[in-house]
Amino acid sequence: MLPSLPTSAPAAEAACCEACGKQQASARPASPTTPTIVRGTDRRITFVGILAAATLLAAAGASAVGGAEGSRPWLALHLAMAGAAGTAVAAVLPFFTAALAQVGPAHPVVRIAAIALVAGGSMLAAIGVNGSGGPVAALGGIVYLAGLSALAASAFLPLRAALRFRLRLVHVAYAAALTQVGIGVLLATTMLAGWSPVAGAWAALKPAHAWLNVFGFVTLVVAASLLHLAPTVTGSRIRPRRSILIALGCLMGGPPLVALGYAFGLDTLGRGGAIIEVVGAAALVVHAGSVQRDRGRWASDLDWHRFAALSLLAAPVWLFAAVAIGAGRLLWYGVVPEAWSIAPIAIPLVGGGIGQVLVGSWTHLVPAIGPGDQASHAIQRQWLGRAAVPRWLACNLGVALAATGAVAGLPPLIAAGGLLLGASLVGALVLLARSVGVSSRPARVAAA
Repeated sequence: MLPSLPTSAPAAEAACCEACGKQQASARPASPTTPTIVRGTDRRITFVGILAAATLLAAAGASAVGGAEGSRPWLALHLAMAGAAGTAVAAVLPFFTAALAQVGPAHPVVRIAAIALVAGGSMLAAIGVNGSGGPVAALGGIVYLAGLSALAASAFLPLRAALRFRLRLVHVAYAAALTQVGIGVLLATTMLAGWSPVAGAWAALKPAHAWLNVFGFVTLVVAASLLHLAPTVTGSRIRPRRSILIALGCLMGGPPLVALGYAFGLDTLGRGGAIIEVVGAAALVVHAGSVQRDRGRWASDLDWHRFAALSLLAAPVWLFAAVAIGAGRLLWYGVVPEAWSIAPIAIPLVGGGIGQVLVGSWTHLVPAIGPGDQASHAIQRQWLGRAAVPRWLACNLGVALAATGAVAGLPPLIAAGGLLLGASLVGALVLLARSVGVSSRPARVAAA
């Protein structure tokens, strides 16, 4: 599928289209001595990783059904962020970095290890916190750190063969995100293991851990990916817009400053980091809007394009809301433990931001990198585009109602929003499962 009018020409755009399984004419014929980059195995690994992330997102939704009793809220958030989002990053980040740098992918064993260790580590931590005790949770943290190491290796070691870089800032942002989450996970792991310097100061270090993981990792990876993924989805040009440059610069710098402020009791540093983070999140919203304004005109699969594009447009808005709430509390209370609370930001962060990025991304990527031929991919796009606008409206209205109800203390509003969110998630998962099951046999294609 191509836009009805050509929308781009840079090599970075061609690389991103190649990563998504599209074909573009090369501006220069390949030399007979130029090695061919084969991405078939890498696409299949990415596809399986996306399915694993979708499974963990379903588990997060199921764990949230129990309400606010016990450790269910923490479990749902952990499965959504460390589990689903972390596994999705382990699956797609090396795929993107290699394609953007136009180099061959990492060894499949390293790629698979990164996905398996990140997913497995998140599950072990969940099991440990919810019953087996600190040692199991600490083991989960160690496994997760091993997964992050494998992820860094698979994402950046292949870049040594790059002759030149396009969108170098994307690679820098990815590296910063992995560094920040590594520090955040290390803090939690040493606390769970009972190391006294961290355990004794956990009241101050817990907000630092949260800022590094939530804003320094998830939000930054989303922002860096949207630089090239959002224009690819909308059919606009991939170019380093001023808004995304500001967004990535601020989102790389804000969380470490807040974390240092908490770790050393430096109120001014922490407040400054919070302001920088808000500026970065606002610039990300501006970038999303500018990409939408420059979008191309698609000639086919309109609902499929529409759902992915709208999801990647709405997600930065909800991420900005979560950042604004978290930073606002810090600016109001100062660098004290009471300033951090996950409760007011959980719904816009997970339901509106992370959830929509995951669903919008797999809607775009699965028909491009999944198994099957062109005919089966066409059917997949039809399934993933079903009820595009109603599903998108249900998700965003559900987030708005549930978030408003949580702030106002109105359980009926939370329930209504939760039902809409749940229906949207179930619909997305059902359509994903149906699209994955599509066969390329002629009889099935004809029947569809």
